[in-house]
Amino acid sequence: MSHHNSQQAQGSEAKIAHQGLRLDHDEDRGRYGLWHGATYVGFLGYSVEGEVATLQHTIINEEYGRHGYARALVTLVLEDMRARNLKIIPECSYVQDYLRRYPEYNDLLA
Repeated sequence: MSHHNSQQAQGSEAKIAHQGLRLDHDEDRGRYGLWHGATYVGFLGYSVEGEVATLQHTIINEEYGRHGYARALVTLVLEDMRARNLKIIPECSYVQDYLRRYPEYNDLLA
């Protein structure tokens, strides 16, 4: 995992319990995929209009549920949204709950 110099990135590492995670971004399908090594764990679906991304749903494969993967996925996606200067609309209930737990990302809200 790459290390960034920003405080947000350092804080985000504490929210990611697993080493070896990789985020794939498929802009054509509006998906961020999460991989743990060579294993596909799940995805976050979104749509973009202008400079606002609507985060629609977070899906983690059942065998990986309740192990921190959804939190890691949302953390990585929000960091990418921030780097791309996008604002977000959290339609996904998991993302809404995440933002209540981690208000440091509320600056991304559209």
